[in-house]
Amino acid sequence: MPMTTTEDQRFAPPLAHVEDVAPAEPALAGRGIRLGAAIIDAVIAGAAGWAFAMIPWFASISQAHLKAAEQGMWTWNPMGLLIGIPIFLLIQGWPLVTRGQTIGKMLCKLRIVRTDGSKVDAFRLLGLRYGIGSLTGVVSGFAMIYGLIDSLLIFRGSRQCLHDTIADTKVIQL
Repeated sequence: MPMTTTEDQRFAPPLAHVEDVAPAEPALAGRGIRLGAAIIDAVIAGAAGWAFAMIPWFASISQAHLKAAEQGMWTWNPMGLLIGIPIFLLIQGWPLVTRGQTIGKMLCKLRIVRTDGSKVDAFRLLGLRYGIGSLTGVVSGFAMIYGLIDSLLIFRGSRQCLHDTIADTKVIQL
């Protein structure tokens, strides 16, 4: 039986132009919300440092750290690393490795991802993103210079700080 025109049109390709739609890429986190997350993390770190300083053994280490700091900002002082890194890992290590978030980033609904959007591995997060900046802390002067350059680079179009560039990461909004 011959097909009519209405039956032929049912099987015809669409006449409208149809483009493949790529999934929307998550938005980069704003500078202000990243600052807010960093402030939350700093308050948590400060509270943890204060709590550990109340323990008698840590109090004696803290006093040695303060005496070394009085010698000047270019003095070798590894005590900050010996105390700070374990405290940081104790508080922020697990959420960073499993979720790509610090507690501040969780509260602000932000996440650290690779620049291609994939999950960040532990070495890249803890070693490159946070570790290199922490190592500059053995000399306060280096830490100040690194911190200044690191924070000013967020004003680039990519909104990546120096630690983001080193680790090939970016911070996105959830």
